[in-house]
Amino acid sequence: MPTELNATTAATLVLVCKRPSLGHGKQRLAAQIGEPQALRVAEQLLGCALEDLRAWPGPTVIAPDMAEHLDWARALAPEALCLPQASGNLGERLNALDRSLRAAGHCRLVFIGSDAPALQAEHYQRVRIALGEADTVLIAASDGGVTLMASNRPWPDLAELPWSTAELGQALAEACRKAGHSLTVCGETFDLDEQADLTRARCELADDQRPARRSLRGILARLHLGASA
Repeated sequence: MPTELNATTAATLVLVCKRPSLGHGKQRLAAQIGEPQALRVAEQLLGCALEDLRAWPGPTVIAPDMAEHLDWARALAPEALCLPQASGNLGERLNALDRSLRAAGHCRLVFIGSDAPALQAEHYQRVRIALGEADTVLIAASDGGVTLMASNRPWPDLAELPWSTAELGQALAEACRKAGHSLTVCGETFDLDEQADLTRARCELADDQRPARRSLRGILARLHLGASA
């Protein structure tokens, strides 16, 4: 059954994702290693994010970027509430999701994408604890972005933030503070967007025994990705 409205105190994990396909998503990586290989990596990365969604000890949401992919998303995460993303840039889509979920009774929202396989159970635990003390909690990405963004309050207008740039993390934090949010940055991981990130993924996930991470590591090894990055 889909997640019901038991989210007034529990944090809700929201997976914002795309259905992996050739030419759709991971285009920077595809330009470097080829579309077929990038697709295989994207599929494995989505598996890692779904692994985290299934392990979450509270309400969950999966939000595909196209309404026509709702059935696909429901099949992947049948226990999650499934909502399509709206149109617009990433900031506009996150604002729209945030409004819809808060209107439905979800008060503590934790957003992740499908490109941060280094997120661990302890990261999520720290975020849940931090949300008891701060309005908004971020996990930074080593490239200047963020790998997780969580808040007890509606997000400020995110439309004009410099998405997919090294300035995103600082700009998001500043926007939240200007909106009156108390804010905590709760650690740093990395996301996987470029060929150079693949070597790091293989290294950092070397001892990770979670099945989806092991599968990702195996794909990277079989494709010999990152060896020359």
